Amino acid sequence: MGDITKAIIPIAGLATRFLPLSKALPKELLPVGLKPMLLYALEELKASGVQQIIFVVNSNKKQVQDYVKRSPQLEKLLVDRKQEELLKEVQELHKTLEGFSFSFVTDKPLGDGHAVLQAKKLVGQEPCFVLYPDDIIEGNTPGCVQIAQVFKTSQKPVTALARLPKERLFSYGIVDVEKIAQRLFKIKKIVEKPQEEAPSDLAIVGRRIITPEVFDYLKKAKPNKKGEVVLSEALGDMVRDGKIVYGYELEGKWWEAGNKRDWMQTNLHFSLKDPHFGKELSQFLKLEHNN
Repeated sequence: MGDITKAIIPIAGLATRFLPLSKALPKELLPVGLKPMLLYALEELKASGVQQIIFVVNSNKKQVQDYVKRSPQLEKLLVDRKQEELLKEVQELHKTLEGFSFSFVTDKPLGDGHAVLQAKKLVGQEPCFVLYPDDIIEGNTPGCVQIAQVFKTSQKPVTALARLPKERLFSYGIVDVEKIAQRLFKIKKIVEKPQEEAPSDLAIVGRRIITPEVFDYLKKAKPNKKGEVVLSEALGDMVRDGKIVYGYELEGKWWEAGNKRDWMQTNLHFSLKDPHFGKELSQFLKLEHNN
């Protein structure tokens, strides 16, 4: 089995945690520094060799479709106005988009597992990435590249992991594991938002590689109490049936943008790193803090 060339980006949710912002703009297009959140995901998939991206969206995500289209009229306008710096930035975006084919599948907000299942026909009998744009991995090696290296030798589903402090574990999917090698684990159990003692300090991050068998489990999965089909719960069902699912503790820093507080912190971090405005922003924050 060769390289993974397909990826699913499930963004059919309503992003209610971002209201009223998400009423005006899809969460995936909110800025993180001077780039929309989604662009970090596209850059990562580009570096991972992906060629086909399948967006699973709700009916209010037309702006996402517009964003991934080339804008020749905008380029011409910038050329005519001799706005060379802005033209360069737009061309850089278009360069990232080149080589991708984009498909859009519409779904209701019925959980990420339900959304992923809607992409089954387009994925076919191939492994694929599942990537969540509100998780950003900052490091030398893109998150998808790291888990692809695990899949290359194992040919089994892989989920990215990261360690969290004990007081935060109750908000995440946490795994019970058997260590195989440095950073590599065989998953023994997945506990969604543990209310009692968590089985470890390893949380599931929004980077997965799934195989055709995962779709079979999603197809027979029962909705949870919220009426949602959840991908990590389907992977948990596989583990209970004796199937092998690997977890890999990512190298690099995991930045979250799944709620307003996390997004503001992540946005601030990447804004402070901006080569043009970061230093000035840092000085502004110091002045504001001292006032």
